[in-house]
Amino acid sequence: MLLNGKLWFLGFFGLAAGGIIAAGIFAFLAIIGVFPRLIGKTGTKGKIMLFETCIIAGGILGNIVDLYEFALPVGVMIGNMLFGVFGLAAGIFVGCLVMSLAETLNALPVVTRRIHLAVGLQYIILAVAVGKLCGSLAFFRYGIGGG
Repeated sequence: MLLNGKLWFLGFFGLAAGGIIAAGIFAFLAIIGVFPRLIGKTGTKGKIMLFETCIIAGGILGNIVDLYEFALPVGVMIGNMLFGVFGLAAGIFVGCLVMSLAETLNALPVVTRRIHLAVGLQYIILAVAVGKLCGSLAFFRYGIGGG
């Protein structure tokens, strides 16, 4: 009986600690403006409750998936498509996070002044993103750059 109590305590403690970390991360993302910027750019101000629900559900599901490992009973083709969709969503999220951080820290005006750039910053950002994409594809396809 005591062992069962320890397992329940550890399970509760793990979920609580993960929930606190997830709440801190989501608070950080809200403070730097990732969520308000996405809501503003998509023009969906009337769906704020849906956004909040999805953010909370994502935090809870992410915590559970990280804690418990389980296999999805899907075929290889569907699994690869799911990985592609997840990779695209994760890439979009990371891009939004980086741009929000850059705007919060006012990094873009500093960069443009340092390299004496008057126009064309969007092309530099696009070139960096395409370079990152090509590097990622080469790494995953051919194993180039792996340690």
